Amino acid sequence: MKNIDRRNFIKKTSLSAAGLAAATTLPFTGYGQDTRATSAMYMGGFAAPKLETVRVAVIGVGARGPAHLQFAASLPGTEIVAICDLYEDLATKWATVVTEMGNGQRHQNIATYYGDKDKWKLMLKEVKPDMVFIATNWANHAPMAIEAMNKGAHAFVEVPLAISIDELWKIVDTSEKTRKHCMMMENVNYGRDELLFLNMCRLGLVGELLHGEAAYIHDLRTQMDEVDRGTGSWRTYHYAKRNGNLYPTHGLGPVAQYMNLGRGEDTFKSLVSYSSPALGRGIYAKENYPPEHQWNQLDYKGGDMNTSIIKTSLGRTLMVQWDETSPRPYSRLNLIQGTKGILAGFPTRVALEGGIEGITENHHQWAQGEQLAAIYEKYDHPLYKRLSSTTSESGHGGMDGMMVYRIIECLRNGLPLDQNVYEGCFWSAVSPLSELSVANEGAPQYFPDFTRGNWKETKPLDIIL
Repeated sequence: MKNIDRRNFIKKTSLSAAGLAAATTLPFTGYGQDTRATSAMYMGGFAAPKLETVRVAVIGVGARGPAHLQFAASLPGTEIVAICDLYEDLATKWATVVTEMGNGQRHQNIATYYGDKDKWKLMLKEVKPDMVFIATNWANHAPMAIEAMNKGAHAFVEVPLAISIDELWKIVDTSEKTRKHCMMMENVNYGRDELLFLNMCRLGLVGELLHGEAAYIHDLRTQMDEVDRGTGSWRTYHYAKRNGNLYPTHGLGPVAQYMNLGRGEDTFKSLVSYSSPALGRGIYAKENYPPEHQWNQLDYKGGDMNTSIIKTSLGRTLMVQWDETSPRPYSRLNLIQGTKGILAGFPTRVALEGGIEGITENHHQWAQGEQLAAIYEKYDHPLYKRLSSTTSESGHGGMDGMMVYRIIECLRNGLPLDQNVYEGCFWSAVSPLSELSVANEGAPQYFPDFTRGNWKETKPLDIIL
């Protein structure tokens, strides 16, 4: 990469929106690791001891961090104890905001750490929080989560959980050894439609599940305007150097939970993946930046559209697509097909064999419009009914707040989390496995069993009331 001083770039890029000047797929070391350390514990249904007050720290307050910080600060039984970011202005700004939220009663004397890329380590050592939100660049997710657990904190990590299979295994081993939660914060699992579909699947309305479709299709080319600070300042290098599905979990997470993948019934088996030509980012750079701009010095390797097909142990299939480049409307697909019907998103549609009593007559036409309103009324998830008014202003239609609410609720009441560490690893593993498959002309790649066989004993996610 011409005209880029990598060391200076990383130094000046914030923890919340900075990082990798040349992202590459890290070495892959196979699928084994069948043994669990004698002192380790399987974390599939793990419930940590209750915390009357959850002491919360945040690493990265540029993009996603502030939302998690503010909503957590608004909940009873929380205390914000530390904020870390490379940039002083971000750390001090959000410390001030949260202190004012406390009205002199809570969140006082928040410790702030900034000015060096390793200050987060000092924060963990000095403050010793109960939990840490990690909202930084992708390359930092795994190292920060591992260190947080080793220092005695539960780790809650923005997507993806890690960018290599080796890192995912290290996260599993550390969580099992320390008996600390490590949850990837897949907020989309808390969307209204995703919860609706989960409830309808659990009620058996679509029959035996056969096939799912998931995606993250979102034109994010304008992020390239964030050159010095911001998501584009580090994410653009991933697009240039990696070729696969780089962001699978928003679409995949909910569909995987509809199917109970990694939870008693079925699990991930193998994946094949293909990418389209890589054209859009190079065209966008040439049309929007001068020839000498750093984005015009990159050779974009990542295909504009990636399509991966996953086969499960029971033989079910999932199609997972990713495209953050092409000019098209946003979609996560969110489709689940069963023997008795189909649920589909973007736009939300429902068709069940024989129709839905009092709403539709058959499966040859979608339930839409006023019919959908009746379906929501009848089948909305109990969790959505309970929390939607509390979380509606929290972002992404309320799913962000619902996720944070459930994290705090589980920690305070000693309950298992809605997403365990193994699910975050399975969903995140799609990225490195897809890169391997693309590089090998679509050759099948097999998922590691991060549970070491214990998925068969892990109960499906309950319908939370």
